Amino acid sequence: MHDQAFTILEYQELLALVKRGAQTPMGRARVQTLKPLEDVVALRKALEASAECVELRKRGVVWSFGELEDPAERIALLRVEGVGLEPSAILALSVLCEQAMSARASILAERDDSPVLWSLVEKVPTDLNRLIARIANKILPTGEIDDRASPELSRIRHEIAVLRSRIARTLENVMRKSGESIQDELVTLRNDRFVIPVKSDHRARVPGVAHGYSSSGATAFVEPLETIDSNNELQALHEEEAREIAKILFALTEELRAQLPAIEAAAAGITELDFINAKAIFQQRFACVIPEVGKSDGLQFVEARHPLLEENLRTSGAVVPVSFSLDDNNNTMVISGANAGGKTVVLKTAGLLSLMALSGLPVPAREAHVPFYASVLADIGDHQSLAANLSTFTSHVANISRMIELCKAPALVLLDEVGTGTDPEEGSALGVAVVDHFRKACGAQVMATTHYSGLKMYAGNEEGVLNASVEFDEKTLQPTYRLIVGVAGSSSGLEIARRFGIPNNVIDGALRSVKDSTLQAVEYLRRIKREAEEAESLRAALEEERAAVAEKFASLDKKAERQERERQALFQTALDSTVREFEKRSRELIASIQDRSERLKVEREAQRRVSELKREALRATSAGDKREAASAAPASTSGRGVRVMRDGQVVKKEKEFEETRTAEEEYMPAAHSEIAVGDKVKLRSFGSIGIVDSLKGDEAEVRVKSLRFREKLENLERVELSSPAKSKTEKFASLRESRGTELHLKAVQENGRSELNVIGRTTDEAVDAVDKFLDEASLASLSQVRIIHGHGTGALRRVITELLKGHPHVARFTAAPQEQGGSGATLVELRQ
Repeated sequence: MHDQAFTILEYQELLALVKRGAQTPMGRARVQTLKPLEDVVALRKALEASAECVELRKRGVVWSFGELEDPAERIALLRVEGVGLEPSAILALSVLCEQAMSARASILAERDDSPVLWSLVEKVPTDLNRLIARIANKILPTGEIDDRASPELSRIRHEIAVLRSRIARTLENVMRKSGESIQDELVTLRNDRFVIPVKSDHRARVPGVAHGYSSSGATAFVEPLETIDSNNELQALHEEEAREIAKILFALTEELRAQLPAIEAAAAGITELDFINAKAIFQQRFACVIPEVGKSDGLQFVEARHPLLEENLRTSGAVVPVSFSLDDNNNTMVISGANAGGKTVVLKTAGLLSLMALSGLPVPAREAHVPFYASVLADIGDHQSLAANLSTFTSHVANISRMIELCKAPALVLLDEVGTGTDPEEGSALGVAVVDHFRKACGAQVMATTHYSGLKMYAGNEEGVLNASVEFDEKTLQPTYRLIVGVAGSSSGLEIARRFGIPNNVIDGALRSVKDSTLQAVEYLRRIKREAEEAESLRAALEEERAAVAEKFASLDKKAERQERERQALFQTALDSTVREFEKRSRELIASIQDRSERLKVEREAQRRVSELKREALRATSAGDKREAASAAPASTSGRGVRVMRDGQVVKKEKEFEETRTAEEEYMPAAHSEIAVGDKVKLRSFGSIGIVDSLKGDEAEVRVKSLRFREKLENLERVELSSPAKSKTEKFASLRESRGTELHLKAVQENGRSELNVIGRTTDEAVDAVDKFLDEASLASLSQVRIIHGHGTGALRRVITELLKGHPHVARFTAAPQEQGGSGATLVELRQ
């Protein structure tokens, strides 16, 4: 993209605002070189990175790159073989790697939600951590080499310390011996050698080498003969130390050189992360959004603000946001209205925000959609130049001519006061022609400002061209800076002149000179503006009323949901209470059964009936919900009706189970007499009716259907029928209804016999199925049935045989004949 509009739209000033958020020299340089991207895929990736960074900042994930210097020079030295680095340079590269690894670790935990950011640091190897640790062990934060950097350096420095101590003691002894000759009793250094201060006039009394005099000449710095050899030895040790340090630094430099690609990746990653972080800081500071670029051909900004203007007014006022859009149907907007009303600001806002979006920057708006423009061109401001022999008009014409040459679709063209600076009639005609050329010949989206009636009429009559105006308050004679789309505006030049201090008599004279037709046109525009404002007020009132109605309906929905939750809670409470009571009675019944196999049967039956009760309640709930949805009655009334129905279902189901468990209402206490075998008795412990099979002492064995109990005689009551007994067929139908579902039998009539196939079931499932099948067959008055269990491992045959041996309905059983399954089936004769 050509940079023709960059200066006009103050793009570099915008980058200076973004650059404030950068922490490193590399990040600031990266911002400074930012330009609109020419690859839409790279642009969208840049916008995604900004969005990811903002999201991470919201979660508290931030990275700091303080105290980092530009590593470019040091990295360049690493590329030269054999060149060693100074300790400060090694430390700087170590800090660079350390901060890169820290940023990598912070993004690693969020890599699933931040794939673009992760791709920037993913290639930074973790091996750098070991290199960082080695450098930290050898070079102190001050830049000095640690004594433990190598065993040889540790030895040399130890010897230096011992030798220094010895030299100091020797010099102290010399000073004590030559007390009057010593200027000050202190040991100092001259030319890297230990010396003592001797009075100049006593110089001969202290044999040694003089290494200089004080500025006054009163003191000579003498190295006594006693320490010359020691000082020489110390100098040799220092030279040895320097060689060892150079060796250590070169080794570290070579390690860094071996990791040069990783260091370059770390530097590049930090540069990009700092750059992206600067954009995120800018986004938070100016309340920006991530724009959508290239997803449509339309330009749309909602509540857009010019960032430079907002920064200037941050302490003194607020920017009035503007909203507008251009698309294929309306690709041009002509903005008119009062001087100093904000027309040029609208153009600059559209242009600068478009450049920001194309550069991968967030834009200060509530919503932003920008086409992937190939050109953004602008003619804004006065470019007259005496040096270039350009007047106001010729400068505009020259700039527009250059824009026509550069225009490449898709393009955004911004024209401020197009055609100004010449005869109004010619200027208006030229303005219309220029705008029409850009929108038709160049296929550009055009935004132009004007005071010419010709351009306003063009916008009103030409299809695809919108009129717009900046609002002017006629009461205060002040612009409001609001952009009104769809209505042309009057220039209000005379009112503006009056506001800026032009005398009233001058303004009145001007008004008398204005043509009546012009005044009528101005009044017409004002009337249209007032009607538009009234329509906007009406729309706002209707929107407010719609919101109030929506809120009311929402509150009714919430109330209905709350009532439904309360009804469901009551229903669940009733269901839980019923199930608990049923389970309690079942446990009491089971506890009184002594036979283990019978007890297991009862337990399974109780569990089945609890599940059946819950399923029936669920079906009742579903049916109630469907009836409730179909009903036109008020929610509260239908809710109560459903609840009564559902509770009735639960109560009805509980009663059905109770009727199955006991038939107390069919019996009455018999005349007082002793209990005998064959009598029907009532078990007082849980109300069941059974038949006495045997008596033993003060206990009786009572059979209740297929179950047998041993109970004391004092807990039994002899009863007799109070009404005619039901037939076996009626009892069977009652049992089927109380259970709520048919027994899952696979029964067919074959040669006049019923049969049950339990092949493929577990032993427990088979026992349960056979037991229920025998009950069914007995109630149906069948004389013989066949049970098919297959050969297999013989487990099914064994458990079924054990069940049949003690079953009250079974008279005898035997293996089926060969033509009926042989040992894979069992024939059972039932008691009649």
